[in-house]
Amino acid sequence: MKHVLLVAPYFGPTMRTCLNAFVNLKDIKLGLISNQPQDAVPASLAEGIHGHYQVGNALNPDDLERACKAFQAEWGQVDRLIGYLEHLQGPMAEVRSRLDIPGMKRDVAMNFRDKNTMKATLRDAGLPVAKQKRISNAEDVRLFAEGVGYPIVLKPLAGVGSKNTMRVSNEDDLLGALNLLLPSEESPVQAEQFVQGEEHTLESVTIHGETVWQSSTYYLPGPLKVIENPWMQYCVLLPREQAPAHVSAFSSLNSRALNALGMETGLSHMEWFSTAQNGPVISEVGARPPGVNIMPMMGHAHGVDMWQQWAQLLVHETWDMPERQAAVGCAFLRAQGGGQTVTAVHGLNEAQAGVEGMVIQARLPHVGQPRSSHYEGEGFIMISAPDTDRVVQGLRHIISNVRVIAG
Repeated sequence: MKHVLLVAPYFGPTMRTCLNAFVNLKDIKLGLISNQPQDAVPASLAEGIHGHYQVGNALNPDDLERACKAFQAEWGQVDRLIGYLEHLQGPMAEVRSRLDIPGMKRDVAMNFRDKNTMKATLRDAGLPVAKQKRISNAEDVRLFAEGVGYPIVLKPLAGVGSKNTMRVSNEDDLLGALNLLLPSEESPVQAEQFVQGEEHTLESVTIHGETVWQSSTYYLPGPLKVIENPWMQYCVLLPREQAPAHVSAFSSLNSRALNALGMETGLSHMEWFSTAQNGPVISEVGARPPGVNIMPMMGHAHGVDMWQQWAQLLVHETWDMPERQAAVGCAFLRAQGGGQTVTAVHGLNEAQAGVEGMVIQARLPHVGQPRSSHYEGEGFIMISAPDTDRVVQGLRHIISNVRVIAG
């Protein structure tokens, strides 16, 4: 039996889904580390949890260490320390290193969390990445821009998703970005050469350093364009074909990149570009499950609970995935207009009529809801069909018909 600690700061919908996967896992003793008290644990899941430790801040390694030591004292051992949130990966790795808990340690976590270290490691391994530099002042970024030419991209070194990622095309853009990011020696940022091409993800399962499964999606359009245009509705497409030609050509580079970064056992999320002139270019890699609904999309395509698969992988280091049976797409619905409250939603009936029988999951926007600050927007519609073209047509139909207005 494995003694497993799951770090779940707050019990939002995705966290509850994740927690449910571990509660249903066989041959484990499950403990919970949370910012919330024990009585906040969802009642339906409480019976499957064998211990709870409330911390002041789950991102603080010292708090996590105290919690782990308490479980070690009570249980005699801790075999796993797990959490899916991007910003938990560093603190958890630090505690695993301090207490010699199996799993990713601090040095490997730094390769994934610090974007400058990540790109340098990949470049040293002979892998295709954009030129980049760690920036601590305005002069640094100006010199970098002179060397590679505008546009460039500025982003936090340890950002989550695409938050605060900015395209800088001229001096005015640069000044605006500097005001937002405020780079310094204590808080440097990442400058990168702008890469233009078709943007994809590659989700990979690695066991003891060997890639055993891969899956790729399309971003339509890419995240940076979505961030720059808050009104723009966008889609993520998981095709029926698990290894189309462009993915097959890239898959070995993905495995080499994960090996260079030190990935041992886990599910990773890589973003990469297919460019006309320079071939594939790796953007960045996360050593955790993907966002933007890719987890439920993969689950629907293969007829499994993807969170259950991930829990089984991290705890028992096994992977058994059925063949893909369908294509899946998710259209994210985002508000246009300058207001902070949704005042109108147009075209939902028309959109849903055009994808009748294809909708597998949805969170529909409604009048009166606050405008979201997250790039996923005010709602989504997820569809599936046996062939990719039908899903592509369905996504186009949704995006063409639905208009969310904020006033």
